[in-house]
Amino acid sequence: MTSVAGVDSSTQSCKVIIRDLESGAIVRSGRAPHPDGTEVDPEAWWQALRAAIADAGGLGDVAAISIAGQQHGMVALDADGRVIRPALLWNDTRSAQAAADLVDEVGAAEFARRTGTVPVASFTLTKLRWLADAEPENAARVVAIALPHDWLTWRLRGYGPVGESPLGPVLSELTTDRSDASGTSYFDPTTGSYDRNLLARALRLPDVPVPNEGIQLPRVLDPWAAQTVDAEMPSFGTTTGAGGGLVVGAGAGDNAAAALGLGAATGDVVVSIGTSGTVFAVTDRPVRDTAGTVAGFADAAGGFLPLVATLNAARTLVSIAAVLGTDHDELGRLALTAEPGAGGLVLTPYFEGERTPNLPDATASLTGMTLASTTRANLARAAIEGMLCGLADGLDALTRCGVEARRILLIGGAAQNAAVATIAAQVFDLPVVVPEPGEYVAAGAAVQAAWALTGERPAWQIGIASRPASDHRPIIREQYSSHRA
Repeated sequence: MTSVAGVDSSTQSCKVIIRDLESGAIVRSGRAPHPDGTEVDPEAWWQALRAAIADAGGLGDVAAISIAGQQHGMVALDADGRVIRPALLWNDTRSAQAAADLVDEVGAAEFARRTGTVPVASFTLTKLRWLADAEPENAARVVAIALPHDWLTWRLRGYGPVGESPLGPVLSELTTDRSDASGTSYFDPTTGSYDRNLLARALRLPDVPVPNEGIQLPRVLDPWAAQTVDAEMPSFGTTTGAGGGLVVGAGAGDNAAAALGLGAATGDVVVSIGTSGTVFAVTDRPVRDTAGTVAGFADAAGGFLPLVATLNAARTLVSIAAVLGTDHDELGRLALTAEPGAGGLVLTPYFEGERTPNLPDATASLTGMTLASTTRANLARAAIEGMLCGLADGLDALTRCGVEARRILLIGGAAQNAAVATIAAQVFDLPVVVPEPGEYVAAGAAVQAAWALTGERPAWQIGIASRPASDHRPIIREQYSSHRA
């Protein structure tokens, strides 16, 4: 049996799944935690990757591996391949003013034209401007810039800091893919090229007259690209690879890997309900939203992945469940005893401000309260309706940009709650499908590993947990829109 491995190096942890090449069945898996915080020493990711691979039984019988990871994180390297400072993660908001400054300097429409995105605090470009302003001595040492999955792939292949890696700091061997590069705000996913003058502007350097001159950036590989690690490479202290060298895929950003893992195609819109919420779609043409609501990312299969993110998702349900003195499951049961529209009760769930719409200082609100509407059941339903309406606004933003939407793939832990799935079929005027729960980012990375190994993208089947009956109730969004305004 030939096996391939997929890695999800996320904000919270590193997960590894090993799949049978022929069927896609999961053979075994492992995981290891990451440190808390919005800045992390990348060495912690490397150690977690090693631990997660060990927890999964090692790579001795694995023929190929690919690493997907959290997008946007800034890994700045010096000439010796050493990390200059802890990596700033996507959720580090200290670069919010830097984002605003860059948009003022360049213009939102110009950013959208050149990179497909308008930068916000999460994007790598804004973190580099913060570095130039807040830590100029560190900015002056930057020789190369990588994203989390780029750096981990580089380390896996045997490269790294002087004295700490078999092959040393060969910075020209840093590699990435279109999906992750498109989250930097200095890469154009349409042309497949870096915009080095935007990079220079962020670091307050002179414009770059020669395209390949200046700071080393990872080479952008095709989705099916195959790199290799020697079978005796001591990266993990044991022989790796199934009888020979280990094939290493290009890797991907986490959302793009999830789309691969789900087998998403044109017309599929993925709604992911985690700590934050994301709404993204697979398309065959680029999206450039000058309003900045839709990020025009690339996908991990040669196309595009326009994406909308919300800050408030599953934690909305956690918060209201705590107010009601109940748990997630009981919150769902309560919600289903109330009528659609929750008797006029509307929760606008901006508990932590909001990114879509861009209201960083907003707070949540509960409106439509009367003696009749203010019940435990209506509050439970209003929480779920409000969370889903925020995500439905994201879908509206995608369709305004011309994205085709034929069905919703509802994923994330909250999607397994029967009430969330049922109410989603009432909020979205599209068929809703709930795939079986799984580590879809790691699963997608394994798809890419198989693609790199064989030269063909596998067509593994995805299990379906439920298909809630379509039951569109316009009153839910009508009330939400009225109270939000």
